[in-house]
Amino acid sequence: MLAGLIGVAAATVALASGNGPDDGPQRAAIAKLPLAPTPTPTAGGHGPPRAVRLTIGVSGDLLPHLPIVARARTLAGGRGYDFSPMLRPIRHWVRRNSLSFCHVETPLTPAPPTGYPLFNSPPAIARAIRSTGFDACSTASNHSLDRGQAGINATRRALARFDVPHTGSFASRRQQRRPLLLQAHGVRVAFLAYTQMTNGIPLPHPWSVNIARAGRILRDARRARRAGARVVIVNLHWGTEYQHAPDAFQRSLARRLARSRAITAVVGQHVHVVQPIRRIGRLWVVFGEGNLLSSQTAACCPAASQDGMLVRLHLRVGRRVHVERITYTPTWVRHPDYTVVRAAHAQRASWRRTVATVGHTRRVKPTP
Repeated sequence: MLAGLIGVAAATVALASGNGPDDGPQRAAIAKLPLAPTPTPTAGGHGPPRAVRLTIGVSGDLLPHLPIVARARTLAGGRGYDFSPMLRPIRHWVRRNSLSFCHVETPLTPAPPTGYPLFNSPPAIARAIRSTGFDACSTASNHSLDRGQAGINATRRALARFDVPHTGSFASRRQQRRPLLLQAHGVRVAFLAYTQMTNGIPLPHPWSVNIARAGRILRDARRARRAGARVVIVNLHWGTEYQHAPDAFQRSLARRLARSRAITAVVGQHVHVVQPIRRIGRLWVVFGEGNLLSSQTAACCPAASQDGMLVRLHLRVGRRVHVERITYTPTWVRHPDYTVVRAAHAQRASWRRTVATVGHTRRVKPTP
């Protein structure tokens, strides 16, 4: 892709336009030149493959409130929208991962932008996602249905236009049944996405948005395994807004998912503040990554709504897959230019809030 990656080669990427019932990328292969040895047989061609180490990067809500949209308009000189400068400081972090995932919270359609409670955001956000270096995004959120099925279809077209694989909301039943698969360093990785709620808006179709239910998630994870995935990352839009502690729904669902070995890790968004990273049985759960980009401040919300984190899952893939450790970089949305910066360099109070909530242990560590 661009400078900052050790190497990227596009390989058989099929993307969904959302125009018809059989469109869809639910399969994408992204081949990255190895940061670690790719799986190869041991000497003599026998025995288990050598272990590969992957870093999977995940991030918080991309939530473009109208002040952010106005800033993007200014950055584009009044002709279109340019969100890329707001994400530029994190580009190096994103591109250094084996795979990096983002979360698109709002519909992306050409209609005039709107804010809370029924969002509509410029499709130009997809260009910023691609230029920043994200490999795929989740689209299942409580705002997925703010523009109905037409909004879902338009969002899929916008992301497809900029070659951003995505999952969580769909234009057909067939799309929903296809797990999103990506490949890095010879390892096939599945990315699955679900939302706890749709703000009371009924689903246009049963397949429009993935709803977070344990049985459904586990069935999809097993389907991804049968399709060849060695790693399965589940993204959940869940929890109680502005609450740092995981709520009863989060704890219960995490325990259910932890009973199965089909899922490698769970990552989450929605509550607009960071939440802990914990091990539930054998399963590592990043309960909430906070906001990646939003205009929320203490003027409307908790001061911690300006906080977020970029999380790296450090995986060892051999005969089995292990999450060896997790590192996280606290971020802060700087105002009034709405630039995402590293909290350690810009806002020590934000850094302290995030570390106090998320934790600092031998296997979970903050990084500048």
